[in-house]
Amino acid sequence: MIFEKEREQIVAYGKKLIQSNLTKGTGGNISVYFREEQFMAITPSGIDYFKLNPEDIVVMDMDGKVVDGNQKPSSEYSMHKVFYERRTDINAVIHVHSTYATTLACMNWELPAVHYLVAISGGKNVRCAKYATFGTKELAENAYEAMEDRQAVLLANHGLLTGANDLPNAFNKAEEIEFCAEIYCRTRALGQPKILADEEMDKMLGLFQSYGQVKEKK
Repeated sequence: MIFEKEREQIVAYGKKLIQSNLTKGTGGNISVYFREEQFMAITPSGIDYFKLNPEDIVVMDMDGKVVDGNQKPSSEYSMHKVFYERRTDINAVIHVHSTYATTLACMNWELPAVHYLVAISGGKNVRCAKYATFGTKELAENAYEAMEDRQAVLLANHGLLTGANDLPNAFNKAEEIEFCAEIYCRTRALGQPKILADEEMDKMLGLFQSYGQVKEKK
């Protein structure tokens, strides 16, 4: 089995999606890109994360051909592929249906700088991409466009997508953006939250170049 270690990591993070309340059931998907080989490993379609085995993780080439794996790949693979083909800073993508980020997405709202951790997205806000049917190239293009110069994007009436140089950091971004989305929803329920100034967020973006980067334990 090729890329065994990375496929084991995807299985482990699939369980973390459920344990961290970032998605429900079999919703969402995870992938890792092997830039040298130009292969992508991605979770299969419709399988319980706690029943996944490494061999269930599907390895595909950039033409959509299955190279290794015994399952059908996620229907959202084109939404992962577009970032690997066009962004050199992204080698792992996580898509989730977390409650508060999805709430904002269903309002078609962006997530503003209600908390300094919004800067973990790589920008002063998290934009909301235009709606398109799941699994379509249109959705992939909409997500790519709205995530320009960012590493997180809300998908209208759908969920959240994050990307990073590796899987631990993509997961961290999903957790932190969901936290910020919850804060924003709760503060909006109380009144009009105070949004951080652009100058402060510029400072945060500088700090997050090093601070906040997850280092995986060896």
